[in-house]
Amino acid sequence: MRRVYTIGELLIDFFPNEIGVPLKEVSGFTKQPGGAPANVAVTVSRLGGKASFIGKLGQDAFGDYLADVLEQNQVDSSHLFRTAEANTALAFVSLQENGEREFSFYRNPSADMLLDKEELRDVVFTSEDILHFCSVDLIEAPVKYAHLEALEKMKQAGGTIVFDPNVRLNLWPDPEMLKRTIQEFLSYADILKISDDELAFITGLDSEEAGIAQLLEAGPALLIYTKGSKGADLYFKGEQASVAGVRVKAVDTTGAGDSFIGAFLYQIAQQTEWQDCSLDQIREMGVFANRVAALVTTRPGGMQSIPTLQEVQNLT
Repeated sequence: MRRVYTIGELLIDFFPNEIGVPLKEVSGFTKQPGGAPANVAVTVSRLGGKASFIGKLGQDAFGDYLADVLEQNQVDSSHLFRTAEANTALAFVSLQENGEREFSFYRNPSADMLLDKEELRDVVFTSEDILHFCSVDLIEAPVKYAHLEALEKMKQAGGTIVFDPNVRLNLWPDPEMLKRTIQEFLSYADILKISDDELAFITGLDSEEAGIAQLLEAGPALLIYTKGSKGADLYFKGEQASVAGVRVKAVDTTGAGDSFIGAFLYQIAQQTEWQDCSLDQIREMGVFANRVAALVTTRPGGMQSIPTLQEVQNLT
């Protein structure tokens, strides 16, 4: 099985003890491990795959906790660095009755933003490896250039690069800067995952058809367009396949998109040459990934809600 690397933020999500209450009125929170790239790595590992995380934590108790979480989930952390120059990132979350969220982040800067490209000099990728990244840590900071170092290394090795922008507008000083940055990095992606609530922002187009066409022009071998409870559309080799949503009672949508792409990459990692797969095979990967994401929404919390392979197989 191929190894899936993820790079970016690993942080603490503070989830509210009450649902349906605005963030400013929440009276108490419970800490949970989070961060989209870390969620993806844990998903791959929990399903039975090989995952490695590249990132940086603070020299603080929260950093100790998150390092332990990676170890407990059997995610390789040989490229996890620590710093005393900034604290581990924190995010406070409020939840609506339908599982949707409101975030408030504490990272000005946070430790993840200080990952330096020089710290990646010893990272060695092969053509068998997969590298997943998001846009949160593409902000103007050392970590952006660490991403570029990792992406160029993976490109030179001939491995697979996966981009899930995972748009978080409140972490950027200027929405246009975020849009430009995402567009600059699109060309790296062999696999591109976009959600329906990100499409218009990233492409600047209101038409779904035109937005998809623009993204396909960037050249990904596989475009995954997720639509929440409505499933996903998969664009591969000039063809399209659709995956229906799984009907569940959503409690918390945190981590659903991360678990979807993590579950997809778990299956990609089992293929000798995934680009030689048929459209039907890609569609089946989407069906499996959708089941994983649906299960995640039925449980509170992000990383803690990621299921095992047995739990996915038991979903009826």
